[in-house]
Amino acid sequence: VNISNRCKILLGNINDLRPIKHNMFIKFCWRKHNMERINDSVLTEFVLVGLSAHPKLQTVFFVLVLWMYVIILLGNGVLISVIIYDFHLHTPMYFFLCNLSFLDICYTSSSVPLILDSFLTLRKKVSFPGCMVQMFLSFAMGATECVLLGVMALDRYVAICYPLRYSAIMTKGVYVPMAAGSWVTGLVDSMIQTCLAIQLPFCTNNVIHHFVCEILAVLKLACADISINVISMAGSNLIVLVIPLLVILISYIFIVATILRIPSTEGKRKAFSTCSAHLTVVIIFYGTIFFMYAKPKAKTSTSTDNQDIIEALISLFYGVMTPMLNPLIYSLRNKDVKAAVKNMLSRKNF
Repeated sequence: VNISNRCKILLGNINDLRPIKHNMFIKFCWRKHNMERINDSVLTEFVLVGLSAHPKLQTVFFVLVLWMYVIILLGNGVLISVIIYDFHLHTPMYFFLCNLSFLDICYTSSSVPLILDSFLTLRKKVSFPGCMVQMFLSFAMGATECVLLGVMALDRYVAICYPLRYSAIMTKGVYVPMAAGSWVTGLVDSMIQTCLAIQLPFCTNNVIHHFVCEILAVLKLACADISINVISMAGSNLIVLVIPLLVILISYIFIVATILRIPSTEGKRKAFSTCSAHLTVVIIFYGTIFFMYAKPKAKTSTSTDNQDIIEALISLFYGVMTPMLNPLIYSLRNKDVKAAVKNMLSRKNF
């Protein structure tokens, strides 16, 4: 008879064993029993539901997401290579674009492998540390992209409104710290939110109605007051979402006003073409975020379950579709990038 079974037998007859509490084996069984109760109350893993209730959709989405992930890696990888390869593209605008492409690769790589794995299993189990790491990376990349898009809007503002002073204003000592600041802001913000989430107690409910460990879906499972997390998230939204959006809006107000003052139609078209790609990316990026978080919540349980699936699908679109479209938008609408790609492909040593 193994030790665990012997402990169960002894503890099952504990009333009869009280007179001999000094027995060392009984004391060992008591300690083992108490440790097991503590371990049972600590959450060690999460379960990702995703589309497990729709197995046919899982197969379709697996092929679709895998196909889009390959395009993301190829498209952004080519764009980064072209910007590094062609010295004509060594300008602040393309430096920020290179950061955006690298950011999209990091963002999708932090979540898409887990999404694809969840499509292959009925209920995907993720360890608590693994879930926190994935949540930290995804949140950091998303926050960094918000700030970076605001920085790119400032770059376009200087280029359109102060074209003659652009090279003097946007020097390497200016645009490199601006890009670095975007990364630092996103990483620090994500570190704060993740540390606050780790300290929360999670009880028996460990089922996440999502494809990945999305921070809002994880906070719903906490069995404690999350008011501090809500306040922290509100501050985070103000810093990395609202402020960059205001910067973008104000920048484009001045950009549009400057373009309207250009006398020739051709001049207006050329001026607007330099920022149309960035504006398209901003509309897709922020449009998806506000559609996901600004809509009213359902009250009934059935509607809530359906809403969880809809939110997960919207998040999937936000996390995969946008990084796939970014290189296509910037390459198809940019003559310099298309010329650089043709030049790189025509070289024999390529």
